[in-house]
Amino acid sequence: MPDSEYQGLLARVTDWVEGPGEAWAEEIEAAGSTPDALWKQLRTEGFLSLAAPRDLGGAGLSFVQWMGLMEVFSRSHASIRMIVHVLNGTWRAMNPFADERQRRDVIRPAVAGDLTVAFTLTEPGNGTGVDITSTVRRDGDTYYLTGRKHLITFGVRCDYWLLFARLEGSTGRDGTVALLVDRTVPGAEVEDTSNTMGVRGTDHASLSFTDAPVPVANRLGAEGEGLLVALGGFLTPSRISVAMSCVGLAQRAQQLAVAYALERTTFGKPLASRQAIAFMLAENAADIAAARALTLTAAAAWQDSDPGAPALSSMAKLTAVDMLTRVTDKALQVHGGIGYWQSQPIERVYRDARAQRFEEGTNEIQKAVIARDLLGRAGG
Repeated sequence: MPDSEYQGLLARVTDWVEGPGEAWAEEIEAAGSTPDALWKQLRTEGFLSLAAPRDLGGAGLSFVQWMGLMEVFSRSHASIRMIVHVLNGTWRAMNPFADERQRRDVIRPAVAGDLTVAFTLTEPGNGTGVDITSTVRRDGDTYYLTGRKHLITFGVRCDYWLLFARLEGSTGRDGTVALLVDRTVPGAEVEDTSNTMGVRGTDHASLSFTDAPVPVANRLGAEGEGLLVALGGFLTPSRISVAMSCVGLAQRAQQLAVAYALERTTFGKPLASRQAIAFMLAENAADIAAARALTLTAAAAWQDSDPGAPALSSMAKLTAVDMLTRVTDKALQVHGGIGYWQSQPIERVYRDARAQRFEEGTNEIQKAVIARDLLGRAGG
């Protein structure tokens, strides 16, 4: 998008986050859910179609431009950020492997915000890679799906699960398949597990399947390409997006801390005049700037198809997650005891920050990715 047009869009998103977005945040916290009217407003504003290319109905932003918008959205309520992040990202996993019918019936409507696709990889008894145990057996033009999934964001309210399983009897990545599973499929049981510490309003599900029929025509890519769909074009940019989400949420925590330090008076002086407080805020500012710079470096690398992008994405997420922990802790400390009360916005920010440690892999996973790249290159 031309820069002049992009700056206008950035200003519009900022105005929405600081205006209607704050009103929605209060409603979400009170209700514990994201109202349908919010989803409709995000769709009407075009905020669910920003990251995709124009031929899919998106705005045609570069990835670096998209990260600039994610930074702003992440200053809003965590569930608003989650909606925008997920719905602007699942097309990346699907599109390289989709046929034209799948693009017409699922991907373009998903980009438009007319339907929701839930990324469905994680299982309760193993990790999120080649050890998946959900299985399908093929009978003619139908797969029959059996297995369990959990921690599935939007798994309750979605229209399709983008689900990953393996051919019955197979091992390793060569037996994996990616399937678009209709939310209403017979043989599926959905348990709402949305009662989380933070990110209130985002639904999560545990899923069980028993011989659930899925048309072979709903497979993305070939048999054996399931993990390529799951990880290939999705995980790296999504990790960068989560890193930028940490930057945006840290900026919100810093805004609240600075404002409180300036308005709060102790012994006749603003709290901000106390060197201990001023140094906390200075450390936060440096921490945020450093994480932001690394995240943008990773975003540019992925945008340019740099082979180092996957490792950089893990570096960015690792760094940004740890930064967010430090910044929100200090921001809460600046507020003192009053910050612990739910009447204060910093209380919600502090709760929501913890969730970022688990999105797209824990810190331990990121370290494993970085170490594998580092040692692999050193060893030739």
